[in-house]
Amino acid sequence: MFDFNFYAPTRVVFGRGAEKQVGRLVSETGCKKVLVHFGSGSVRRTGLLERVEQSLRQSGVDFVELGGVVPNPRLGLVCEGIELCKREGVDFILAVGGGSVIDSSKAIGYGVANEGDVWDFYDYTREAEACLPIGCVLTIAAAGSEMSDSSVITKEEGLIKRGYSSDTCRCKFAIMNPELTMTLPDYQTQSGCVDILMHTMERYLVREDTMSLTDGIAEAVMRTVMENARILKTRPDDYDARAEVMWASSLSHNGLTGCGGDGGDWASHNIEHELGGLFDVAHGAGLAAVWGSWARYVYKARPERFAKFAVNVMGVSPLENDGETALAGIRAMEDFYRQIGMPTSLTELGICPTDEQMREMAEKCCIHGKRRVGCVIPLDADDVEKIYHMAR
Repeated sequence: MFDFNFYAPTRVVFGRGAEKQVGRLVSETGCKKVLVHFGSGSVRRTGLLERVEQSLRQSGVDFVELGGVVPNPRLGLVCEGIELCKREGVDFILAVGGGSVIDSSKAIGYGVANEGDVWDFYDYTREAEACLPIGCVLTIAAAGSEMSDSSVITKEEGLIKRGYSSDTCRCKFAIMNPELTMTLPDYQTQSGCVDILMHTMERYLVREDTMSLTDGIAEAVMRTVMENARILKTRPDDYDARAEVMWASSLSHNGLTGCGGDGGDWASHNIEHELGGLFDVAHGAGLAAVWGSWARYVYKARPERFAKFAVNVMGVSPLENDGETALAGIRAMEDFYRQIGMPTSLTELGICPTDEQMREMAEKCCIHGKRRVGCVIPLDADDVEKIYHMAR
């Protein structure tokens, strides 16, 4: 195992009607003016935005609005938000929505608190020294951004999707009411479940040994998500299932399931980011489409780890050797994806990249030779291109 530093400063307020506490929580920060950041009209149609803003008014908190966040959030809106915050004297950002809204809020927070071009952080040319404080009212269980140190933004020019991590962006508080996720379409719910699974698998399916306790926590998170994803296919208004998935979202990406590990593989995420950037696909669905091909490409470097996943998470009976058990586990996970209506190939995802597009994505994934992705096997652009072809 590796030494580690676990840091999870976010205050969680969890349960029915939790959003009614937002005004008090924001006022306790001592801020003077809030940016209420959100996505499409859904938070307005459901009445959530009005409840949130009424709570702010009752607590004497001044605010301005900025909506329009889309899945795979765009740099252009981030820059608009930065200018709005500077002009209005905003000193706190309240994200009302899912991971895309929270990620956009974090990027705006970086841009306000640091001089220069905010894209520099996502282009890995410098580090953020600070971030405007952020809180969130979560409406989608998926990205785990409500408790993570990361955010992902898409730059329109070149359709480049990049993630950046810094402890400075961690939310001060996260309000989680599972009822707020009940209006989601099934595809979004299940795509979110895949994202939660992948955040856990990225830390679990790694090159080096981790802690047994951490593995046990990760295995429990994955089994819980799978069990409740199946429940939500037929009972989307099941509060307990929604609650289990929502809490798993936070635990999967706040660092807990990586304690004692090597930092995680993250190749699948980097491979999917290029699909999201070029084709604007749902993140979780894109992960499901490429995961099996990545797993088959790398499992021989660590068959015993993949076999442990197969037995302890997927319920596979051990076969003749670790390699066969590992492959059975990969097949079992793909079967699960199909059970919940998620794709297991690019064709099922609804896209058909050309050979030229696959090469372009592979080059961008590896930043044109400047990095390799993953740790089970560090992948260069040729490797990533082969995985895209396998996934087709």
